[in-house]
Amino acid sequence: MFFLYSLVLFLITLAGGSMPLWNRGWNEQRMKYLLAFSGAFLLCITLLHLVPETLAHEQAGHTGGLLIVAGFFLQQMIQRITHGVEHGHVHSGGDHHHHVPVLPVFAGLAVHAFSEGLPLGITYADTATQRSLFLAIAFHKLPEAMLITSLVYFSTHNRTKATIALVIFALITPLAATLTALLGARFQIVGTIVQWCIPVIAGAFIHIATTILFESGTRSHEMNWKKWTAMLSGIGLAVLTLLDGHAG
Repeated sequence: MFFLYSLVLFLITLAGGSMPLWNRGWNEQRMKYLLAFSGAFLLCITLLHLVPETLAHEQAGHTGGLLIVAGFFLQQMIQRITHGVEHGHVHSGGDHHHHVPVLPVFAGLAVHAFSEGLPLGITYADTATQRSLFLAIAFHKLPEAMLITSLVYFSTHNRTKATIALVIFALITPLAATLTALLGARFQIVGTIVQWCIPVIAGAFIHIATTILFESGTRSHEMNWKKWTAMLSGIGLAVLTLLDGHAG
């Protein structure tokens, strides 16, 4: 099932990221609703599944908490390179893209996408954790892929370059998950290193998700009923994943 999940993640990222190239009806307002849903879902999955799982290992307690805090502020530093694309900060279309350096942003997002794949390739006590993480990251990567495709396309005016960038970006997270699964099963040190990385990634997820939620409102930070509906839908779906799990 792991490889099926990885394939689905790749296809979802590819399909979602291609939308700016053919669907001109996808506007910034719709993006805000998708971001509100994905941000709420990612935050809840992180808190309901990833954090409890990571703190159940040997780095539990203060060390695990410190790693989560470190990941939170590390993400704050990373977004200076990515210009906040991972939480929908770059607007679709317009001259704004010409002021964003494409290669540094893509490199930063590549590192971010690789780190997202690390927690997907390990085995958890709760069997619902891995499936829930795949789903949360897939929803998160939809707006992320749309924005990176838009950034490359509007910066280069080249559809082929935008498509190539999208395919590479869509491959990174499933590849990281696969490498983690294969190498972790063969080399114990790899699994140990990844276990220590998971709380850091959880902290980064919390930063990304909360930033999305704080910035998904209007300019005056007001929330209309559509955004509340999107957020509550994400929360509700995350809570439902608790019914799917059992100790394995």
